[in-house]
Amino acid sequence: MAQFFTNVFESVLNFLKNYQWVTDTLDILLVAFAIFWLIKLVRDSRAEQLLKGFLLLGVAYGAAYVLSLTATKYLLQILFDNALIVLVVIFQPEIRRALERVGHSGLVGKFKILGMNEEETEQYIHQWKTAISAVCSGVDMLQRQKMGALIVFERSTRLGEIAKSGTEINADPTGELIGNIFFNKAPLHDGATIIRDGKVYASGCILPLSDNVSISRSLGTRHRAGVGMSENSDAVVVIVSEETGTISVAKDGVLKRDYTVENLRIELENELVWKNIRSDDQKGEKNLWKRIRGWFSK
Repeated sequence: MAQFFTNVFESVLNFLKNYQWVTDTLDILLVAFAIFWLIKLVRDSRAEQLLKGFLLLGVAYGAAYVLSLTATKYLLQILFDNALIVLVVIFQPEIRRALERVGHSGLVGKFKILGMNEEETEQYIHQWKTAISAVCSGVDMLQRQKMGALIVFERSTRLGEIAKSGTEINADPTGELIGNIFFNKAPLHDGATIIRDGKVYASGCILPLSDNVSISRSLGTRHRAGVGMSENSDAVVVIVSEETGTISVAKDGVLKRDYTVENLRIELENELVWKNIRSDDQKGEKNLWKRIRGWFSK
């Protein structure tokens, strides 16, 4: 017994002696983050059930090895030899969604703002606030008339492929234009409208549907399309229910409902304007461009 503890103590000393505190710690943290990210990716999704299936196959392979089941072991061995390809094929939607989320940082918009002078920054704010005001005005009309709407606000993820599925408009937004697009007898009402850089870029666009099974069955295709678009991009999607007139917002795969028009305006301004820039009026601070210029002048 004493020899056992001696061997353990010597092993610990050798480990500590050869341990590179900077590189090895960084390596462990990266692996831990990757494992955490993988668990978060597959949790509460179909990937979780598929992963459980692979674990059961691993148990079956172990049993076949112990019981000398030659044919079963041979078939499972072929499967595990090509496991990487099989995993990529099966988990393709989850992998694609994860890689897209990696690129959905807010840095793109912030760097864009930092490259503007004061006049361009004010123009940027005015352009987006005008678009948001027009959309909210149109949504108010549609809500009162119980007409559905699906409006996508493009951010850093470009939605050119989605826009090609509809009709390009490229017009300045107004409440009347939004109302006319989604009038239930208009040619472009059955689809989504994309707002790009504060303008109505395209309408009648087809969005990918979400495969999230946790979405309520009472919600129709319009809501599933809005959630699906927010899952596949960093866009903010506004949905107006045709049956109830309820206003909802989909962002990062999460659907929030029961917005008022004023709450919708605040939400959109926070997401599309104030996340990238702070105004003197709202925060009582200099905007980012002024602060950067001040640092350089010092």
